[in-house]
Amino acid sequence: MYFVGNLATTFIRRDYEILKKHFDVDVVKLPKTKFEWIKYPSLVKKKIKKSDVVFGWFAGWHTAPAVHYAKRYGKKSVVVAGGYDVVFLPEINYGAFTNLKEKIPAKYVLKNADLIISVSKSNQKELLEKVKPRKNILIYNGVPLNKFPPSGFDKENLAITVGGIKHSNLKRKGIETFVKSAKYLPDVHFAVIGKFIDDAIDYLKAIAPPNVEFTGFVSDEELVEWYQRAKVYVQVSAHEGFGITVAESMLCGCIPVVTKRFALPEVVGDCGFYVPYGDEKATAEAIRKALYAPNELGKKARERIKKMFSMERRERELVKTIRFLEVGVEEDKQHEKS
Repeated sequence: MYFVGNLATTFIRRDYEILKKHFDVDVVKLPKTKFEWIKYPSLVKKKIKKSDVVFGWFAGWHTAPAVHYAKRYGKKSVVVAGGYDVVFLPEINYGAFTNLKEKIPAKYVLKNADLIISVSKSNQKELLEKVKPRKNILIYNGVPLNKFPPSGFDKENLAITVGGIKHSNLKRKGIETFVKSAKYLPDVHFAVIGKFIDDAIDYLKAIAPPNVEFTGFVSDEELVEWYQRAKVYVQVSAHEGFGITVAESMLCGCIPVVTKRFALPEVVGDCGFYVPYGDEKATAEAIRKALYAPNELGKKARERIKKMFSMERRERELVKTIRFLEVGVEEDKQHEKS
């Protein structure tokens, strides 16, 4: 199997670790420089010739050569449509379908891959509004249960959100709304957890009241500790294809405060509080209610993720899907010989 994806991204790395337990998996480092992009198609071509199945994350320029050569050499291609690649959200200038440069490769991959895997019903709906894939199935993202244990349910008066600090995330991830909502709850500790990617942090610090903390980058272990401490997790996003950090926080017993947009209601269900997008006052009020909510709601949130979005479930469904494709590859080889 040839795996195409950025292994520095946690949820992509989790799929890679699943697949390498069951298959012989090869990876090529994704290109960054112009010179690497020039060499990239030929490297992909060599890998495809030696593989039976291609598995990629996100439809884009990095997966387009893999899908092209898989089709050319009679190999099977699977691509996970993770979110951005099926989105058209011009009001915040987000999504591959908002600009021609990203739309061209995304559309090619989504139409030509043998199988497109959607990670939520919302994500699937967005896909089918854009293209008619050859085949599409839904396999929810998963979260490793053992890595996100609750540390009891005696939580702190703490509300957190997680996301890279950059201008494009201020609206999309609702980070700006989260920071602005803090002024209505001066006795509550707010924390924005994530790497400072550009100078957006300067703007956030300028508008933040004294009760907001900006952590910068934290390790995976430190992130779990934040989840375990916080009573409330806030994700008041304009768009989420799934909501991995919401699910992780819920496993640690956090009560979520989210918007009713795209995939977030699928993850949260009736285990949290909903607010209109961009409404800082409503966000503050929902955070206040979540802080005073009984601990049973946090326990209920954890049970929902365990039941619906375990890594074990995703592993079973992914491996079953790839095995089925491998059978198809062998049958094609037999037909060629005969």
